Amino acid sequence: MTDIQRMALPLALCNRDILGAAKTGSGKTLAFLIPLVECLYRQKWGKNDGVGAMVISPTRELAVQIFQVLCQFAKCHNFSAGLVIGGKDFVGEQDRISRMNILICTPGRLLQHMDQTPQFSCSNLQMLVLDEADRILDLGFSKYLNAILDNLPKERQTLLFSATQTKSVKDLARLSLNSPEYVAVHEKAEHATHKDLHQHFMECALPSKLDLLFSFIKTHLTTKGIVFLSSCKQVRMVYEAFRRLHPGIPLMLLHGKQKQQKRLEIFDTFSRTKHAFLFCTDIAARGLDFPAVEWVIQADAPEDAETYIHRVGRTARYESAGQALLILLPSEREGMLALLERKRIPITEIKARASKQRTIQPQLQSFCFKDPEFKYLAQKAFVSYIRSIYLQKEKSVFDVHALPTEEFAHALGLPGAPKIKIMKKAQGKNVSYQQAALQKQLKEEAEVEEESDSESEEEEDDNNVESKELAQPKVVTKIDKMRNRKNNTVLSEHHAKLVQESEGDFTSVVDGEDEDFMVLKRHDHALDESVPEVEMEHGSSEKAKKAERKLRKKELQQKGAKGERLVFDDDGIAHPLYEMGTEADFRAEGAPEEQILRRVEEGRRMMTEADVEDRDTAREKRRTKKLARKLRDREEAGLGGTEMQVTLGSASEDDMSSGGESSDAETEEDEADRDAKRPKMMDLEEQEALALRLLSQS
Repeated sequence: MTDIQRMALPLALCNRDILGAAKTGSGKTLAFLIPLVECLYRQKWGKNDGVGAMVISPTRELAVQIFQVLCQFAKCHNFSAGLVIGGKDFVGEQDRISRMNILICTPGRLLQHMDQTPQFSCSNLQMLVLDEADRILDLGFSKYLNAILDNLPKERQTLLFSATQTKSVKDLARLSLNSPEYVAVHEKAEHATHKDLHQHFMECALPSKLDLLFSFIKTHLTTKGIVFLSSCKQVRMVYEAFRRLHPGIPLMLLHGKQKQQKRLEIFDTFSRTKHAFLFCTDIAARGLDFPAVEWVIQADAPEDAETYIHRVGRTARYESAGQALLILLPSEREGMLALLERKRIPITEIKARASKQRTIQPQLQSFCFKDPEFKYLAQKAFVSYIRSIYLQKEKSVFDVHALPTEEFAHALGLPGAPKIKIMKKAQGKNVSYQQAALQKQLKEEAEVEEESDSESEEEEDDNNVESKELAQPKVVTKIDKMRNRKNNTVLSEHHAKLVQESEGDFTSVVDGEDEDFMVLKRHDHALDESVPEVEMEHGSSEKAKKAERKLRKKELQQKGAKGERLVFDDDGIAHPLYEMGTEADFRAEGAPEEQILRRVEEGRRMMTEADVEDRDTAREKRRTKKLARKLRDREEAGLGGTEMQVTLGSASEDDMSSGGESSDAETEEDEADRDAKRPKMMDLEEQEALALRLLSQS
């Protein structure tokens, strides 16, 4: 037996309430499952006696793991055990839960059965076990736990186990513990973590964090490791980015937004894989036993020292060794190291080799530029990370205002930092104070103006108006943004030139027509004749435009100008003939560093412009899907008869209004205009065709 088993089993078998605390990987699961089965076996518990014991776990994966351990060593007993977690068939659980003797469950699904399953009762409960008790007693599960305890009998045996046990009198009073025994086998140990766990930390700037993480994975291709991030959206973005970069080792992701079946498959696959990296949130930080994990990398700092202990506990379990790496920002270093020191956690600093580091920022920028969905993931990852820092309770460690948001956004491949509402809330008090001071100052100036002469009043009024205009930022509408946009096309320069000059060339390319690669065209002798000058005005005829083009071409021929040489590729597309420049010409354009900066700025500008187009496209898709869904729901419900009013785009109230007959004062032209604005009525066949077309486009 392990230390926690040796000390907790005798007390639990004597029906004593226990607060058990031991290091991760020390065998706490058997320390409460053995007394649980023994208690029911002594009382000769049967299927008709109902629920006799219950184990509550904070996560589904941990509940599955406990259930598997129970099935392994208690298979010779006749007890019925059930796994009650979210993501499974609730109706099927309702039929069988009343016949279960042992329940392994999560708080949310257990409370759902207590509220919605009439035949489910826990009045005969003999033992209640809270695994990872400090997490369940935390604020995140408090409302669930309070409701569950109201449905449980007061006379019962209660066991609490965790690597970081709570001692709060208020929390223990909620559980109605009867003289509990505190069993902490490692409380007086020199360190709070495993003795064979080698712990390191590395200081890294926020924009370079992903570069460091990818470089670490590339240099550990024969390793099994877990990477902890602070949010689900970060896990998805980092996994998708690294997957596209092909590091040479299997990558997986695990977070709370996945379907339950998918989570179980990933949990089982990673457990059986020899070399892989798992990107996950704190959902995998507690209790899960992944075999042979060598490295635990905390890319985002934990919220407190207890979370750090649980994270690094995924490696160095029982008698095996392991490595742990904590990546800290410069603003987090001092505060986090102080927290770890108070918890007796030994950690040393290491440096990264410059020769092994590589940057992935250009690749991320390319992904965001080419794939709008990846750019959306990057934006959500940026916002979720800033929000997680803002919501941290340890303000001495996490300072959201110290984060280089613009540089971090560029490191994710974004053209700029997305707008975040919480940043405005954090600065709300300061902004309101500044506005109040400005209004007070304007009021004092107005009082002074009343006492001064008329000339000074006019001058000061102008100053007040200017100060008010400066205080109130100018509202920029979407139309203003569209008018101020530059380089609305992302096509290359030579392609734009071909499109612009296609009307004046001898041959033109027509989309959708199967023409030969080379087209012979007769020489137009009309070009040799003198053509009088034609003044080009707005709305001029096609004949005048043609005459002006002929005149321009004749002038070029007289000057001896030569046409631009083109090179055709395998697809028949024309490209300008590029020639290698000399080193002197290259140096004349400026220093290499300056040229690099100019090209980077040009790329960012293009990405910013493409960002606006992507948002418009996404907005149009959402609107199309919404309309198609409404049509589909209306068709399934069989409502509305054979005709339906369908409008595309935005319409004013006058356009959307439908009235009766026109009054006598209305003219025939007004009636025609109103009928033209009125939405068209479509029959059922046209509605079905429109819905199918919209669905195919979406």
